[in-house]
Amino acid sequence: MIIWLASYPKSGNTWLRSLLSAYFYSKDGSFDFDLLKNIGQFPHFDYFKDYKNIFSKPESTANYWLEEQAKINKEKKVRFLKTHNAMCKINNNKFTDENNSLGAIYIIRDPRNVVSSLSNHINLNLSEAFEYMKRENNSFSYKKDGRYLAFVPLLSWILHQKSWVSNKIFPVLTIRYEDLEVKTYETFKKVLLFINEITKSKKKIDNEKLKKSIRSCEFDILQKLEKNKGFPEAWINENKTRNKFFHLGKNNDYNKLLDKKLISQMNEVFQEQIKVFNYK
Repeated sequence: MIIWLASYPKSGNTWLRSLLSAYFYSKDGSFDFDLLKNIGQFPHFDYFKDYKNIFSKPESTANYWLEEQAKINKEKKVRFLKTHNAMCKINNNKFTDENNSLGAIYIIRDPRNVVSSLSNHINLNLSEAFEYMKRENNSFSYKKDGRYLAFVPLLSWILHQKSWVSNKIFPVLTIRYEDLEVKTYETFKKVLLFINEITKSKKKIDNEKLKKSIRSCEFDILQKLEKNKGFPEAWINENKTRNKFFHLGKNNDYNKLLDKKLISQMNEVFQEQIKVFNYK
Protein backbone atom coordinates (compact mmCIF):
# COMPACT_ATOMS: atom_id res chain seq x y z
CA MET A 1 0.00 0.00 0.00
CA ILE A 2 1.09 3.54 -0.75
CA ILE A 3 2.01 6.19 1.79
CA TRP A 4 1.98 9.56 0.04
CA LEU A 5 4.45 12.34 0.71
CA ALA A 6 2.29 15.17 -0.56
CA SER A 7 2.89 18.89 -0.83
CA TYR A 8 2.58 21.95 -2.99
CA PRO A 9 5.90 22.47 -4.83
CA LYS A 10 8.77 23.99 -2.81
CA SER A 11 7.27 23.13 0.55
CA GLY A 12 9.87 20.68 1.88
CA ASN A 13 8.80 17.45 0.21
CA THR A 14 12.29 16.63 -1.05
CA TRP A 15 13.78 17.24 2.39
CA LEU A 16 11.30 14.88 4.06
CA ARG A 17 11.87 12.37 1.29
CA SER A 18 15.63 12.61 1.94
CA LEU A 19 15.16 12.04 5.67
CA LEU A 20 12.95 9.00 5.07
CA SER A 21 15.37 7.64 2.48
CA ALA A 22 18.29 7.93 4.89
CA TYR A 23 16.33 6.32 7.72
CA PHE A 24 14.67 3.45 5.84
CA TYR A 25 17.05 2.72 2.97
CA SER A 26 20.56 3.18 4.35
CA LYS A 27 22.43 1.00 6.82
CA ASP A 28 23.32 3.73 9.29
CA GLY A 29 21.39 6.89 8.33
CA SER A 30 23.95 8.21 5.85
CA PHE A 31 22.30 10.05 2.97
CA ASP A 32 23.12 10.19 -0.72
CA PHE A 33 20.98 11.34 -3.66
CA ASP A 34 20.93 7.76 -4.99
CA LEU A 35 18.77 6.78 -2.03
CA LEU A 36 15.96 8.97 -3.37
CA LYS A 37 15.40 6.35 -6.08
CA ASN A 38 13.66 4.30 -3.38
CA ILE A 39 10.92 6.93 -3.15
CA GLY A 40 9.65 7.68 -6.63
CA GLN A 41 7.26 10.35 -7.81
CA PHE A 42 3.70 9.81 -8.96
CA PRO A 43 2.53 10.53 -11.54
CA HIS A 44 5.67 10.11 -13.63
CA PHE A 45 5.95 9.46 -17.36
CA ASP A 46 7.55 6.04 -16.74
CA TYR A 47 4.19 4.76 -15.51
CA PHE A 48 2.41 5.64 -18.76
CA LYS A 49 4.98 5.34 -21.55
CA ASP A 50 4.05 1.75 -22.53
CA TYR A 51 0.36 2.45 -23.09
CA LYS A 52 -0.76 2.55 -26.73
CA ASN A 53 -2.94 5.57 -25.97
CA ILE A 54 -1.58 8.63 -27.81
CA PHE A 55 -2.31 10.85 -24.77
CA SER A 56 -3.05 13.86 -26.92
CA LYS A 57 -4.40 15.92 -23.99
CA PRO A 58 -2.44 16.77 -20.84
CA GLU A 59 -5.09 15.22 -18.58
CA SER A 60 -5.37 11.94 -20.54
CA THR A 61 -3.20 9.91 -18.17
CA ALA A 62 -5.62 10.61 -15.29
CA ASN A 63 -7.69 7.71 -16.69
CA TYR A 64 -4.94 5.33 -15.54
CA TRP A 65 -4.00 6.73 -12.12
CA LEU A 66 -5.74 4.01 -10.11
CA GLU A 67 -4.71 1.26 -12.53
CA GLU A 68 -1.04 2.14 -12.15
CA GLN A 69 -1.33 2.38 -8.38
CA ALA A 70 -2.92 -1.07 -8.31
CA LYS A 71 0.11 -2.40 -10.21
CA ILE A 72 2.43 -0.79 -7.68
CA ASN A 73 0.51 -2.47 -4.87
CA LYS A 74 0.75 -5.94 -6.40
CA GLU A 75 4.05 -6.28 -4.55
CA LYS A 76 2.05 -6.08 -1.30
CA LYS A 77 4.68 -3.83 0.25
CA VAL A 78 4.51 -0.42 1.86
CA ARG A 79 5.66 2.11 -0.70
CA PHE A 80 6.42 5.78 -0.18
CA LEU A 81 5.59 7.97 -3.16
CA LYS A 82 6.14 11.69 -3.53
CA THR A 83 3.41 13.71 -5.19
CA HIS A 84 2.52 17.31 -5.93
CA ASN A 85 -0.92 16.24 -7.16
CA ALA A 86 -3.92 17.77 -5.48
CA MET A 87 -6.20 15.16 -3.94
CA CYS A 88 -8.85 15.66 -6.60
CA LYS A 89 -10.81 14.16 -9.49
CA ILE A 90 -10.09 14.85 -13.16
CA ASN A 91 -12.88 13.88 -15.56
CA ASN A 92 -14.34 11.83 -12.70
CA ASN A 93 -11.03 10.00 -12.22
CA LYS A 94 -9.91 9.95 -8.58
CA PHE A 95 -6.25 10.62 -7.94
CA THR A 96 -6.21 7.76 -5.44
CA ASP A 97 -8.53 5.79 -3.15
CA GLU A 98 -8.66 3.69 0.00
CA ASN A 99 -7.83 0.52 -1.94
CA ASN A 100 -4.45 1.86 -2.98
CA SER A 101 -3.46 4.26 -0.21
CA LEU A 102 -2.59 3.57 3.39
CA GLY A 103 -2.14 7.19 4.40
CA ALA A 104 -0.38 10.45 3.62
CA ILE A 105 2.05 12.90 5.16
CA TYR A 106 1.24 16.41 3.99
CA ILE A 107 3.94 19.08 4.30
CA ILE A 108 2.70 22.63 4.48
CA ARG A 109 4.87 25.74 4.37
CA ASP A 110 4.13 29.40 4.99
CA PRO A 111 2.90 30.55 1.55
CA ARG A 112 4.85 33.80 1.88
CA ASN A 113 8.03 31.72 1.92
CA VAL A 114 6.80 29.31 -0.74
CA VAL A 115 6.49 32.19 -3.20
CA SER A 116 10.21 33.05 -3.21
CA SER A 117 11.30 29.42 -3.60
CA LEU A 118 8.71 28.89 -6.32
CA SER A 119 9.88 32.03 -8.10
CA ASN A 120 13.42 30.64 -8.32
CA HIS A 121 12.26 27.14 -9.16
CA ILE A 122 10.12 27.93 -12.22
CA ASN A 123 11.66 31.18 -13.43
CA LEU A 124 8.95 33.65 -12.43
CA ASN A 125 9.27 36.97 -10.66
CA LEU A 126 7.70 37.19 -7.21
CA SER A 127 4.44 38.78 -8.38
CA GLU A 128 4.06 36.18 -11.12
CA ALA A 129 4.74 33.39 -8.64
CA PHE A 130 2.02 34.79 -6.35
CA GLU A 131 -0.46 34.86 -9.26
CA TYR A 132 0.55 31.29 -10.06
CA MET A 133 -0.24 30.21 -6.50
CA LYS A 134 -3.72 31.78 -6.73
CA ARG A 135 -4.81 30.17 -10.00
CA GLU A 136 -7.39 27.48 -9.32
CA ASN A 137 -6.82 25.52 -12.53
CA ASN A 138 -3.05 25.25 -12.21
CA SER A 139 -1.38 22.12 -13.52
CA PHE A 140 1.75 20.95 -15.23
CA SER A 141 2.45 18.00 -17.49
CA TYR A 142 5.36 16.16 -19.04
CA LYS A 143 5.45 15.84 -22.81
CA LYS A 144 7.66 13.33 -24.57
CA ASP A 145 7.67 12.47 -28.26
CA GLY A 146 4.41 14.35 -28.75
CA ARG A 147 2.60 12.48 -25.96
CA TYR A 148 1.48 13.88 -22.61
CA LEU A 149 2.82 11.14 -20.35
CA ALA A 150 2.04 12.60 -16.95
CA PHE A 151 -0.35 15.23 -15.71
CA VAL A 152 -0.21 16.92 -12.30
CA PRO A 153 -3.18 19.08 -11.28
CA LEU A 154 -1.97 21.50 -8.62
CA LEU A 155 -5.02 23.74 -8.39
CA SER A 156 -4.34 26.81 -6.24
CA TRP A 157 -2.17 26.75 -3.13
CA ILE A 158 -5.30 27.02 -0.97
CA LEU A 159 -7.23 24.28 -2.76
CA HIS A 160 -4.19 22.02 -2.85
CA GLN A 161 -3.64 22.01 0.90
CA LYS A 162 -7.36 21.74 1.64
CA SER A 163 -7.70 18.74 -0.69
CA TRP A 164 -5.19 16.77 1.38
CA VAL A 165 -5.69 18.13 4.89
CA SER A 166 -9.48 17.69 4.69
CA ASN A 167 -9.27 14.23 3.15
CA LYS A 168 -11.21 11.58 5.12
CA ILE A 169 -10.51 8.55 2.91
CA PHE A 170 -7.36 7.59 4.81
CA PRO A 171 -5.25 9.03 7.67
CA VAL A 172 -3.27 12.19 6.92
CA LEU A 173 -0.54 13.61 9.11
CA THR A 174 -0.01 17.31 8.42
CA ILE A 175 3.35 18.76 9.39
CA ARG A 176 4.66 22.29 9.00
CA TYR A 177 7.92 22.77 7.13
CA GLU A 178 8.87 25.30 9.81
CA ASP A 179 8.54 22.66 12.55
CA LEU A 180 10.67 20.26 10.52
CA GLU A 181 13.22 23.07 10.29
CA VAL A 182 13.22 24.23 13.93
CA LYS A 183 12.24 21.01 15.75
CA THR A 184 13.65 18.49 13.30
CA TYR A 185 14.08 15.59 15.72
CA GLU A 186 10.64 15.88 17.30
CA THR A 187 8.86 16.43 13.98
CA PHE A 188 10.63 13.64 12.11
CA LYS A 189 10.03 11.26 15.00
CA LYS A 190 6.34 12.20 14.83
CA VAL A 191 6.40 11.20 11.16
CA LEU A 192 8.02 7.84 11.96
CA LEU A 193 5.51 7.13 14.73
CA PHE A 194 2.67 7.92 12.32
CA ILE A 195 4.14 5.49 9.77
CA ASN A 196 4.40 2.80 12.46
CA GLU A 197 0.79 3.43 13.44
CA ILE A 198 -0.75 3.15 9.97
CA THR A 199 1.44 0.19 8.99
CA LYS A 200 0.78 -1.50 12.35
CA SER A 201 4.50 -1.93 12.80
CA LYS A 202 5.78 -2.87 16.26
CA LYS A 203 9.35 -2.00 15.32
CA LYS A 204 10.81 0.57 17.72
CA ILE A 205 12.21 3.85 16.46
CA ASP A 206 16.00 3.69 16.12
CA ASN A 207 16.90 6.99 17.74
CA GLU A 208 20.57 6.87 16.78
CA LYS A 209 19.73 6.23 13.13
CA LEU A 210 17.09 8.96 13.32
CA LYS A 211 19.70 11.46 14.56
CA LYS A 212 22.24 10.36 11.95
CA SER A 213 19.62 10.72 9.22
CA ILE A 214 18.92 14.28 10.34
CA ARG A 215 22.60 15.20 10.43
CA SER A 216 23.26 13.75 6.97
CA CYS A 217 20.29 15.68 5.50
CA GLU A 218 21.15 19.13 6.83
CA PHE A 219 20.59 21.86 4.25
CA ASP A 220 24.23 22.77 3.73
CA ILE A 221 25.08 19.11 3.10
CA LEU A 222 22.29 18.77 0.54
CA GLN A 223 23.40 22.02 -1.06
CA LYS A 224 26.98 20.74 -1.28
CA LEU A 225 25.80 17.44 -2.78
CA GLU A 226 23.87 19.37 -5.43
CA LYS A 227 26.92 21.50 -6.23
CA ASN A 228 29.17 18.46 -6.59
CA LYS A 229 26.81 15.99 -8.25
CA GLY A 230 23.92 18.06 -9.60
CA PHE A 231 20.29 17.35 -8.78
CA PRO A 232 18.25 15.84 -11.63
CA GLU A 233 14.91 17.06 -10.26
CA ALA A 234 15.88 20.74 -10.50
CA TRP A 235 13.94 22.77 -13.08
CA ILE A 236 15.66 23.20 -16.46
CA ASN A 237 15.57 26.89 -17.43
CA GLU A 238 15.50 28.60 -20.82
CA ASN A 239 19.32 28.43 -20.99
CA LYS A 240 19.09 24.62 -20.77
CA THR A 241 20.76 24.64 -17.37
CA ARG A 242 19.22 23.57 -14.06
CA ASN A 243 18.14 26.13 -11.50
CA LYS A 244 19.59 25.67 -8.05
CA PHE A 245 17.17 23.41 -6.16
CA PHE A 246 18.56 23.78 -2.63
CA HIS A 247 18.49 27.53 -2.87
CA LEU A 248 17.92 29.63 0.26
CA GLY A 249 17.30 27.31 3.21
CA LYS A 250 16.96 29.29 6.44
CA ASN A 251 17.68 32.49 4.53
CA ASN A 252 14.23 32.21 2.96
CA ASP A 253 12.55 34.86 5.12
CA TYR A 254 9.64 36.63 3.46
CA ASN A 255 10.15 39.69 5.66
CA LYS A 256 13.53 40.20 3.99
CA LEU A 257 12.68 39.00 0.48
CA LEU A 258 9.21 40.41 -0.24
CA ASP A 259 8.17 44.05 -0.44
CA LYS A 260 5.47 45.31 1.89
CA LYS A 261 2.86 45.50 -0.84
CA LEU A 262 3.24 41.84 -1.79
CA ILE A 263 3.26 40.76 1.86
CA SER A 264 0.03 42.69 2.42
CA GLN A 265 -1.59 41.07 -0.64
CA MET A 266 -0.55 37.59 0.46
CA ASN A 267 -1.71 38.22 4.02
CA GLU A 268 -5.15 39.06 2.67
CA VAL A 269 -5.45 36.11 0.26
CA PHE A 270 -4.06 33.52 2.68
CA GLN A 271 -5.35 34.99 5.94
CA GLU A 272 -7.39 31.88 6.85
CA GLN A 273 -4.46 29.48 6.39
CA ILE A 274 -2.00 31.84 8.11
CA LYS A 275 -4.28 31.77 11.15
CA VAL A 276 -5.15 28.04 11.09
CA PHE A 277 -1.50 26.96 10.80
CA ASN A 278 -0.24 29.53 13.33
CA TYR A 279 1.92 31.57 11.00
CA LYS A 280 2.73 35.13 11.99
